[in-house]
Amino acid sequence: MSTTDPHSSSGPRRATRDGHRDNRPARRSDHEAARRGDAPGRGEGSRPGRAAARAGDAVQPARRVAFDVLTAVRHDDAYANLLLPTAIRRAGLNTADAGLATELCYGSLRMRGYYDRVIELASGRPVGEIDEAILDVLRLGVHQLLATRVASHAAVNESVSLAREVGSRSATGFVNGVLRGITRTEPEVWREKVAAAASGEDDRLSALYSHPTWIVRALRQALRAEGRVEELEELLAADNIAPAVTYIALPGQAERPAEGEPTAYSPLGFHLGGGDPEAVIRAARGLIRVQDEGSQLAALALSRARAVTPGESWQDLCAGPGGKAVLLGAEALASGATLVANEVVPARAELVRKALAVLPEPIEVREGDARIWGELYPHSADRILVDAPCTGLGALRRRPEARWRKTAKDLADLGVIQADLFQSALGALRPGGILAYVTCSPHIAETRGVVSEGLRRHPEIELLDTVGILESLTDSPLDLGEGLRHGSGSTVQLWPHRHGTDAMFIALLHRPA
Repeated sequence: MSTTDPHSSSGPRRATRDGHRDNRPARRSDHEAARRGDAPGRGEGSRPGRAAARAGDAVQPARRVAFDVLTAVRHDDAYANLLLPTAIRRAGLNTADAGLATELCYGSLRMRGYYDRVIELASGRPVGEIDEAILDVLRLGVHQLLATRVASHAAVNESVSLAREVGSRSATGFVNGVLRGITRTEPEVWREKVAAAASGEDDRLSALYSHPTWIVRALRQALRAEGRVEELEELLAADNIAPAVTYIALPGQAERPAEGEPTAYSPLGFHLGGGDPEAVIRAARGLIRVQDEGSQLAALALSRARAVTPGESWQDLCAGPGGKAVLLGAEALASGATLVANEVVPARAELVRKALAVLPEPIEVREGDARIWGELYPHSADRILVDAPCTGLGALRRRPEARWRKTAKDLADLGVIQADLFQSALGALRPGGILAYVTCSPHIAETRGVVSEGLRRHPEIELLDTVGILESLTDSPLDLGEGLRHGSGSTVQLWPHRHGTDAMFIALLHRPA
């Protein structure tokens, strides 16, 4: 959620001479425009009227949509995957233009770090000195020049037109000069230039694969713990590839379409050849949904860890936005169990209610702090899911802006929350019950670190053989590294480069009866 003060000086900046950043506070109208998704900087200092008056200067709609989404991501902490589909619909883009807008938006966000290195080399100017709106224009332009089949002259001309709308005349010339300079060097040569300018191996990987250095180091550490550190570059590359759309047919409520291609691991997942996912979801009244295979497996590991006794009580303590909750709800209805979903953020709780509303029987949704759940409802559940808040490093393919929002400093605060949730969930777990601790992150501090500390503090708790349980759900063997082991128990770490899923961590724990 955005914490931006609309009257602060942290919003859009006006372009000044040659695209330099103007550190004066943006006008209130600029902030309001950014919240609406309009272009920032429409006023004195920008010339939309003159641009519109010139024949051929109108910005192509797909590029305008991509730019507006980048603005909202940068200024309002918006999520591209939530905002972009709405922006495309409102603009009335056809299929081809919608595809272009999607490619430009996600491509620019994923490769922002690399493109910034190219822009600095081409302009001779640190990106921190370039007006933010003009920098977004340049990133869009560089993505078209270095990573798409868009003709160079079209990429440059459209970028110049966009700069004319959101910046000054000198900023427009700056964009033209930088992009034309980039066209004079082949993409592979730019990679060589960026690599040569790096200050070391971590910086080289950070630059070429567009990941902050702290994430590069964290992923290396996680792979090293599995004995497979040589896979680091393959993992970084996988984070920059758009994931295939994966669907799930809710068990007991819908069937996989005949044309659906089953996924490798989840017994409920499938892929379709193409088409609009929203149309598929609407046609199935929400009983077929889009859900990453790793998320499917995280929920199914809990619901299918053992046979269900009718009357069991299940709890999802961090249920927002509801993807795993609706799968657990369907599984509960099919097996005679009951589910309570909890979410601390009211807006996310509403998303959970909306997700669960597709089921034929109501599921209770509560709003509360799950860190005190064990005190409020001691020994109340037979199965509990803790899908803990985390850095989200496992979902960088689908949420590319996340890599630029989190920092290593965030880990300390998240670690306290994760440990508190783990402790609270154990307090709510009945004797004989099962806890699934899940994060969409491979970071050791958020995964095996939390589980190891929890087991140390609670020697009576057992780690189940999560590997064996997941392998029992699928016909495909899981290619896993050396996961955390405790007694006969084990944890599972999924990976985008190895499994084609988000990097989901799953640990199943048991309180003996």
